[in-house]
Amino acid sequence: MENWDEVWRRNQFVVAELARRHPETKILFVGLSRDFSHGLRTGNFGALAEGAPEAVPGLPNIQFTRPPKLFPNTLAAGRRMNDALARRHIRRTAAAMGMTNPILWLNPHSAVHMAGRMGERCVIYDITDDWISSTQQPWLRELTRSQDEALCRKADAVIVCSEHLYKIKRNLTTNLHLIPNGVDAAHYASVLEDGPLPATAQTWRKPVLGYTGTIHPERVDVDLIEALARSFPGGTVALVGPNMLPEAAAERLNACGNIVFTGPVAYAEIPDYMRAFDVCITPHQMTPFTESLNPIKLWEYLAAGKPIVATDVAGFRDYPDLVKIARDAESFMQAVRAALAEDGALAPARRAIATEHSWESRVDNIEEVIARCLQRYDHADKKGESGCTAPREEANAQSDV
Repeated sequence: MENWDEVWRRNQFVVAELARRHPETKILFVGLSRDFSHGLRTGNFGALAEGAPEAVPGLPNIQFTRPPKLFPNTLAAGRRMNDALARRHIRRTAAAMGMTNPILWLNPHSAVHMAGRMGERCVIYDITDDWISSTQQPWLRELTRSQDEALCRKADAVIVCSEHLYKIKRNLTTNLHLIPNGVDAAHYASVLEDGPLPATAQTWRKPVLGYTGTIHPERVDVDLIEALARSFPGGTVALVGPNMLPEAAAERLNACGNIVFTGPVAYAEIPDYMRAFDVCITPHQMTPFTESLNPIKLWEYLAAGKPIVATDVAGFRDYPDLVKIARDAESFMQAVRAALAEDGALAPARRAIATEHSWESRVDNIEEVIARCLQRYDHADKKGESGCTAPREEANAQSDV
């Protein structure tokens, strides 16, 4: 559901760890489609050039590619043609890399059309959000539901990142695994140390109340952020990450005068920005959608060791001794004031918890799931059966991979 770029999310952490462990293994990372109709409408013709797959810097066994998308997905016929184009592009790219019988790891529910049709040994469906409960038109919600349910049933294994997702998916698959997000705790070891700040952060007025991650309208509570800025007019509310808010909401927050949108920040630079924070905040909405999340920022905030204030959302509420939890604007302001008065005594406990939730341990669990799926495939292959629960097309062994 994203391209490979400097803003890392679950997919990049997992794939990078797998690539480092298995340098001889070839990995094809498929990003967002190149939308030709959107490019033509906006005049962004450069984005339409196909180009060769790109090697990921520092991880030469990962190739990144983007399939073409020619037709609007609002029409069923357009979706079918786009799906066929994507399968063809991925098969050809994989064949050029010398890949045969790959493991097919799917993150988007809309990729259900690939299951059983890519010459794969097994299908893993990794679910990170309950997209069915997100705000969308009724027809799109039903499409999302049908794609998600079909992929849960077709996949050899389904992985979810939160307890909420585990509960709502357990009746859709017989092979379900809860593997939360994690953290590279060492990456945040410098946050509490003295060091240079990014140029932008040097002008932030204290106290700095900082948020890291995508500023997404389905996640953040715009009313709460505005109230926070007005309650601390002499300070700064720093929103560090891609801004996906509607223009009207962003303008409303900018009007406060002490809210900063940094835009996308490379993963390597996040600790430097967090060094400027006085309190790490998570002003999330409390909705079924946010309940489905296991925020990576939870583990990153804990690894940083700084005071944390969050609304009463999944993940954060599990650590009431280390995170101050608030259910409304008034209690959130009180929690921030209490966090500002902390003396640093909780930093070691926060960091200790973070080390117990490493990406290495998460990938250990993921590899166990994959290994069991491959064992079933090998057993079925010896009996002349398909290893994947999805029906497969007749495949050309040389090109249909």
